[in-house]
Amino acid sequence: MINMQRRVIAAPVTVLRNLQDRLAGPDDLLWPADQWEPLRLDRPLGVGASGGHGPIRYTVTAYEPGLRVRFEFPPGAPLDGYHELWVRAIGPDRSEMVHILVASTRGTMRLFWPLAVRWTHQALIAELLDNAERAATGTVRHPHRRSLWVRLLRTVRPAIPAQALP
Repeated sequence: MINMQRRVIAAPVTVLRNLQDRLAGPDDLLWPADQWEPLRLDRPLGVGASGGHGPIRYTVTAYEPGLRVRFEFPPGAPLDGYHELWVRAIGPDRSEMVHILVASTRGTMRLFWPLAVRWTHQALIAELLDNAERAATGTVRHPHRRSLWVRLLRTVRPAIPAQALP
């Protein structure tokens, strides 16, 4: 499967690059940790850093500061592949942030991806892109609104607040 989400933001690419480079750090403004399990890594963002969010685990296998970061799922994980976040300039004051997931499913994920995980994953990334736009411009032109299905799924399995995690 390939799952891609992107957002064009009215800001110089340097602003988005700075936001991306702070991912999973103490001053991360991208990850919507107030609504989802926090993204945690065992060391600063860079090749070899391992972690994930909630039950999803991955390792940074490529990191080009200011350009892209790639996370690969470990062998035997329910997803086989990677997800990547990157930014690119479109013009002097317009940039694009892109998240792409390229993976195949295994085991129970074959059932859970189309029923639940796909929809919550897309909501999480849409909220990350909202955060990027808000941090870069001070506002979000078209904020993501969770579907009824995602709201129902989140009541069945709500996020564990960051302050409750070790």
